[in-house]
Amino acid sequence: MIRHYNTGVLLVILTFFSLPAFAISETNNGGTKQIIVDQQGKGDFSSLQEAINSIRAFDPEGATAILVKNGVYREKIVIPDYVCQVTILGEDKEKTVIAYDDYAGKDNMGTFRTYTLLVRGNDIWLENLTIENAAGPVGQAVALHTEGDRIVVTNCRLLGNQDTVYTGGEGNRLCFFDCYIEGATDFIFGSATVWFEGCKLHCKKNSYITAASTPQNMEDGFIFNRCKVTLAGGVTSVYLGRPWRPYAMTVFMNCELPAGIHPLGWHNWGNPENEKTARYAEFNNKGEGAKTGQRVKWTKILTPEEAEQITIEKVLKEDFVKKLSFLYRKKVDNNQEFTVKFNVFSPVILSFNCPLNLKIVS
Repeated sequence: MIRHYNTGVLLVILTFFSLPAFAISETNNGGTKQIIVDQQGKGDFSSLQEAINSIRAFDPEGATAILVKNGVYREKIVIPDYVCQVTILGEDKEKTVIAYDDYAGKDNMGTFRTYTLLVRGNDIWLENLTIENAAGPVGQAVALHTEGDRIVVTNCRLLGNQDTVYTGGEGNRLCFFDCYIEGATDFIFGSATVWFEGCKLHCKKNSYITAASTPQNMEDGFIFNRCKVTLAGGVTSVYLGRPWRPYAMTVFMNCELPAGIHPLGWHNWGNPENEKTARYAEFNNKGEGAKTGQRVKWTKILTPEEAEQITIEKVLKEDFVKKLSFLYRKKVDNNQEFTVKFNVFSPVILSFNCPLNLKIVS
C-alpha cells in the first residue's frame, strides 16, 4: 500500500533503514507518498519498475519517495518524462544494486538503448544505490542515462566500462555528490551541464575520462570540484577528456590527479579543428598528474580570479540551487559544513559535510 503523509517539517522518521537522520519533510501541499520496494515481499512492490509505474503522471499530490531494500534488482529501469519529483533511496549503496547487461553490439541496439537506468523525468533524486551495467568490456554499455533536468545523484556507485554515465539534453542540469564512478573509455559523456562534487573517478584502462558534447551556446559543461581520480593496476596513461563534439566544456578544479594522467592532459579526438573550439581548463589540482608544464597549449590554466567565477550557483542556476537550499552551518577544518534541506522536490532532510565551491542562497 502506498503511504501518504501530511505536510510539515520532519514529520516521520524513516526507521525502515538504518541510515542517519533521514526524515520525511514538507514538499508540496499534498504531502509526500512513500513506496517500499522489497524483493522479499515485505513492501509495496518487489520490482522497482513496478513502483515507478504506480506513480501518477505529473502527480498533483506532490513528491514520492521510493525506499528500496537491499538486493540485486536485475531490471532495465525507465523513469518516463511524466514522472517527476521522485526520490529513489537505497538501503545501502553497496547492497542495493540495480544491474543489467545490455551493450551496443547486442542486437545492434546502439549506445543509447543500453542503459540500466534511464531518467527522463525532472526533479529526480537518486541516493544510496549501485547502478551497474554488467555487460563487461564489450564496447559502449551505459549504466545511468539521463535526459531530465534538475537531477541529483548522491552517495551512489556507478559501475561500467565504456560510456558508464550519459548526461543528455541541452540545458539540462545535474549534480553528483560523493559518488564513485568507474569506467574505461569516455565513461562520463554527454551534453548536459553537470557539477561533480567530491566524487571518485576510477579509470580501468588507458583511455579517456570524459567526452563532453556541450552545445556551442551553453556556457558550462562538466565541472569536477574536489574530486579524486584513481587508476586500476597497470593503467599508466589517461587523458582528462576529449571532445565528443567541437565545443566540449570540461573543468577539473581542486581535484587530486595521479601520476598516470597523461602529461598532455587533453586529446583533440584526432581532429585539430577541435582545438579551436573545445573549452578545457584546470585549476588548483594536486598530485603528480596535476603538473601542467606539458599540457596542450589549447587548454587553459585558470587564474584564481577566473576560478572564483565558477560556482555551483552560476553553473546550475538559481532555480536549481534554491531547490537544493544549501545552508551554512559552520566551518570545519577549512571546509564548509552544510545542512541540506531538500524542501521542494525531495522528501528527505539530511545533514552532511560537503565542501562546495558555491554562493550561499538564503
